[in-house]
Amino acid sequence: MNDMDELRAWMILLRTPGFGPGGLRERLTAANNDVAQVLARLQQLTSLGEPARAWLQQPDETMLASDIEWLAQPAHRLLRCTEADFPPQLDNIPQPPAALFVVGDASLLLYPQVAIVGARNASTGGLAHARAFAVALAQAGFAITSGMADGIDGAAHLAALDNGVPTLAVIGTGPDRVYPRKHHLLAKRIAERGALISEFPPGTAARADHFPRRNRLIAGLSLGTLVVEAGLQSGSLITARLAAEQGREVFALPGSIHNPLARGCHRLIRDGARLVETAAEIIETLAPAARMLGGELAARLVANDDGNVGEQPVGINHGTHSSAHSGLSKDPEYCRLLGELGHEPATLDELVQRTGQSAAAVSSLLLMLELEAKVETLPGNRYQRLSGS
Repeated sequence: MNDMDELRAWMILLRTPGFGPGGLRERLTAANNDVAQVLARLQQLTSLGEPARAWLQQPDETMLASDIEWLAQPAHRLLRCTEADFPPQLDNIPQPPAALFVVGDASLLLYPQVAIVGARNASTGGLAHARAFAVALAQAGFAITSGMADGIDGAAHLAALDNGVPTLAVIGTGPDRVYPRKHHLLAKRIAERGALISEFPPGTAARADHFPRRNRLIAGLSLGTLVVEAGLQSGSLITARLAAEQGREVFALPGSIHNPLARGCHRLIRDGARLVETAAEIIETLAPAARMLGGELAARLVANDDGNVGEQPVGINHGTHSSAHSGLSKDPEYCRLLGELGHEPATLDELVQRTGQSAAAVSSLLLMLELEAKVETLPGNRYQRLSGS
C-alpha cells in the first residue's frame, strides 16, 4: 500500500459514521497496525449500523479527494497513533484519539505542556494573570496549550506568541475552520509559530458536543492544567475534572469571594486542586513529570529505530535531578547534539539537518537538555547552549 492509499484508508475509517476512535485503535492493535486490513475487515462486517455500512461500501470520493488535497498542503499532517512521534501522553486517556489533524509544527506535541484555561468573559485582572503565567511557564520550557476560545484561552496563546515561544491550540472544529470566527488572525499566527490540533476531519463545523471532546485532549496533552478564572458553570471546570481523572495536576488561582469568576477556582481548590500564586509553584511541581515524559519519548524513539522496545538510552533517568544530570554528561547522543549546537542559537530544523536525526528525536534530546539547564529556548523556536555546558 502506497502513502496515498494509506491516507485514503485512514480517512475512510475516520469518517465512518458511529465508529469512534476507541474502536479504531482496538482494531488497529488486533491487525498489527495494518490499516488496510482493518478497512477490509470492516467492509465485510454486517453488524455495523446502516450509515456505517453504506459509507464503507461506497464512500464519498469527492470528500476523500478533498481530504487528501488538504493533507498535501505544507505544514498539514495527519498524525496517527501508529507513528513513533504520536504524543504518548494521549495513549492512556479515556477514548484516546486514533489520529490528530495538525496545522503547524507537529513536533510541538512532544513538548511538556501546561494547559491554561478559564472564563470567556474574563476580567482585566484575569487576562493579565493568564498572560503572566503563560510567559513564565513558557520561559521555563513548557509549551502553552489551550482551546483558542475567547478570554483566558486567547490571552494565554497571544502571550506565548508575542514572546516567541510555542503554543498549541486544540480546537473543536475541523482543522480548516476557525471558531470563534473573530480568531482568524490568532489561528493564523498559531499555525505559523505553533500548532493547531483537531480530532475532527476537515470541514467539520462547531457543535456543542465537540468541545467536551476537545477538552479531554487539552487535559490529556498537558502535564498540568491551570484554571485562571471560572464561573461555576464554566467549561474550564470540565477540562480540570478530566485532567484530575487522567491523573494530571490541576492548579487554580484564588480570587475575591465577591468575584463570581473566582467561584469555580475556589470549588476546584476545595476539591483538591493546588492553590497557586506564582508560576514557580507550577514549574516545581511539574518538573519531575516533564523529565519522565522526556525519558518516555526517548525510549519510544530508540525502540522505533532499532526494535528494542522498552530499552532506554543511557542518560534517561526517571529519578533524581542529579542522577539524570550525571547520565546526560556521558551519553554520546546528548554530547553530539551539544557539539552540533555549538555556542550560537540554532533552530530545530537546523539541528535536524546537522545531526541527521528526526525532528522528534532532536526534540526529545533538547527537552532533556533544557530540563537539565544545559540548553535554553529563545524566541523564534531557537535553542541556545548555556555557558558552562
